[in-house]
Amino acid sequence: MKIAAVCGSGLGSSFMIELNIKTILNQLGISEDVLEVTHFDMGSATSGSADHFFVGQDLAEAAEKLGKEKVTVLNSIIDKAELKEKVTQFLKDQHLLP
Repeated sequence: MKIAAVCGSGLGSSFMIELNIKTILNQLGISEDVLEVTHFDMGSATSGSADHFFVGQDLAEAAEKLGKEKVTVLNSIIDKAELKEKVTQFLKDQHLLP
């Protein structure tokens, strides 16, 4: 399974979210063999680029092209607690965590 962080330009903020997601997965004991994490800019992201996407609130409307069910919107891209909560919920929804 592959998840992706998406931002407007695909450089700084999406890469930061990617690294934070990888840290969270490591803390939860989820291997990169199970869940690959990457990042894209909104223009390059397509619904087939990943199984699920994490985007900031500012890109929520643009991310609808990826499929609403495949997108988690972050109210704050710098709030690590919110990111951990939403990543954990995604993992539970995918039956990767109890």
